[in-house]
Amino acid sequence: MNQEFIEALKEIVKEKGISEDLLFTTIEDALVAAYKKNYANLGGNNQNVKVTMNRENGEIHVYSQKKVVDEVYDEVNEISLEEAKDIDPNYDIEDVVSIEVTPKKFGRVAAQAAKQVVIQRIKEEERRIIYSEFAEKEDDIITGAVIRKDKSNVLVDLGKTEAVLGPNEQMPGEKYNFNDKLKLYIVEVKSTTKGPQIVISRTHPGLIKRLFELEVPEIFDGTVEIRAIAREAGSRTKISVFSNDENVDPMGACVGPKGIRVQNIVNELKNEKIDIIKWSKLPEEYIANALSPAKVLDVTLDEDNKFAQVIVDDNQLSLAIGKEGQNVRLAAKLTSWKIDIKSKSQAGVDFKETINEDDDQFVDEE
Repeated sequence: MNQEFIEALKEIVKEKGISEDLLFTTIEDALVAAYKKNYANLGGNNQNVKVTMNRENGEIHVYSQKKVVDEVYDEVNEISLEEAKDIDPNYDIEDVVSIEVTPKKFGRVAAQAAKQVVIQRIKEEERRIIYSEFAEKEDDIITGAVIRKDKSNVLVDLGKTEAVLGPNEQMPGEKYNFNDKLKLYIVEVKSTTKGPQIVISRTHPGLIKRLFELEVPEIFDGTVEIRAIAREAGSRTKISVFSNDENVDPMGACVGPKGIRVQNIVNELKNEKIDIIKWSKLPEEYIANALSPAKVLDVTLDEDNKFAQVIVDDNQLSLAIGKEGQNVRLAAKLTSWKIDIKSKSQAGVDFKETINEDDDQFVDEE
């Protein structure tokens, strides 16, 4: 080792944020293994060896450590009291004597071992730093750039690392071209032997929540709360909101001046429709609101079974149910109530089309 090597190590410590003591200790451990592999023929891996490296000039010393005993049975790791006292009269039984055994040509072997350790430690530290940084962003939003599409997966550049947008996390019908900028929701960050694995999504309801926080100051500061989100990604989302300030209209805050706030979110989601619903503690009112844009005439509740019977005008029935049942399906997800919709003319007929709430509802309540 030489001065340049030590200075390079210290620079790495500064740049990568690695603990200096940890790095040097790890190098010393590697040098012990290198010595045993190349020089400790007699004792092999059983020999008790210690290596010290001077933190300033890189000078290396290898010591064979032997225990002081009355009678020697293991010459590799034991030394008699008489021999120990020849070295230092203060030694006694059970003490450990360090005898320098540094090979003359150990420097080259040591340099190679140290290099491998430093490279490995840098990789590990970079992985740790990336994991820590993204673990803090779990359940948050991030901007990434499309690198390429590989079969059904999309590879995305997140800055310090890359992540895969899997097929189930891609919005139906959305096209991904090179260098496209995407807002992504970080679902989970896992630590693996190959580095951090970051699970990202364009379909998660949490993406809607974070986009509204970015666009609507009243949501970001807590004046307006998002109570629930029901989403069919790429098609339609219903979001229920509530204001903690009676002077602030929660729906108006989300829509923004001339609709600019919600339009920015719609644009980001490639024209996914968004219905903003006013949350109510009264289930009848909340369910009626959730079925917007249809106008509801009456809601009857069976609270034991969390079942709601809804009556609408005949001309509102198809609007309330929605295309392929989407409107009532999202309303059921949003409210967590089973909903049966009938027109006025059907109310007295045995006709039922019941929609159940789904497991993928996203709720964010205090």
